[in-house]
Amino acid sequence: MVPVLSRKNIPLMPCSEKRCRKLMDKGQARAVWKNQIFCIQLLKDPSDSGYQDVTIGIDPGSKKEGITVVTDTRVVLNITTEAITTVKDAIETRRMLRRSRRGRNTPYRKCRFNRTIGRIPPSTKARWDQKIRLLGLLQKMLPITVVNLEDISAVTKKGQRKWNVNFSPLEVGKTYFNQYIKSIGLMLHTTQGFETKGHRDIRGFKKTKKKLDNVWEAHCVDSHSLCEIATGTTIAPFKGMYIFENFNFSRRQLHVQNFSTGGKRKEYGGTVSLGIPRGSLVRHPKFGLSYVGGASKGFISLHNLAGKRVTQSAKKTDLTILNNNKWRTQFLPCLKAGVSLRENR
Repeated sequence: MVPVLSRKNIPLMPCSEKRCRKLMDKGQARAVWKNQIFCIQLLKDPSDSGYQDVTIGIDPGSKKEGITVVTDTRVVLNITTEAITTVKDAIETRRMLRRSRRGRNTPYRKCRFNRTIGRIPPSTKARWDQKIRLLGLLQKMLPITVVNLEDISAVTKKGQRKWNVNFSPLEVGKTYFNQYIKSIGLMLHTTQGFETKGHRDIRGFKKTKKKLDNVWEAHCVDSHSLCEIATGTTIAPFKGMYIFENFNFSRRQLHVQNFSTGGKRKEYGGTVSLGIPRGSLVRHPKFGLSYVGGASKGFISLHNLAGKRVTQSAKKTDLTILNNNKWRTQFLPCLKAGVSLRENR
């Protein structure tokens, strides 16, 4: 189904592809994109704007995650996204560099009290914040009312400190996300993993063991099952899906970690290339739709929609800026199980 926006950018109930074509052919709607997800915007107020429940199912994962949005009768869209896994290593590197600076025979700031006590670990917060950002993006297109999250349960064991420490971030992150969902007024359901599997078996859905493949059977099969559990109905699955890949930017640093020739350190990192935010979707007269990468010597590097760099010498004056994206987005039709995104390219 196609997300629909009102003339004032208020999300309305999605419509079918057939109705979408009719509205655009009659000049009553125009095409718009939200992070490259196709939507239509009505050019005049609708005669009736009755709302129904729109449910989102979220299947968390260690490397990949699945999201499905449905009405009571049809699938609106599926999303497979990468989980953020780089924060822990970045925090370790930052701590190592900070400690090495304090060990030198130079003035340094006095150590502060550990202010992270009682807070959510950065890696855990980054994972759940990404789900919150995705939910916010979808709320700009769809009137979501119900969220069904696959529950992550961890049992603590007396005297097993290592076991308890490893599982506690899962519970902390889940609680943080659940509190946010309730704070914005959405209805929250939680489903245990064995309940999802039982429903999947009843419906005859097959799940692949290759969790890193960008196919419906990897993660969206579970998020679709979560939607059916929340709605209490059976919905015909749609196996096409959007792939959201994270942009891995290097934040601006004073210099690189290692010395260069002559004992000098080069400046490193940044999220802006000649005034254009990196990751922005632009149009180039030769390379077409591209993402903005790094910049060097007055030129900008561009990457195609699949993430492959196509040039390092694009001029800023040749670029038409279309959108500032947070993810690299692609839409994949239904693929056979075992076919990865890279193979599909």
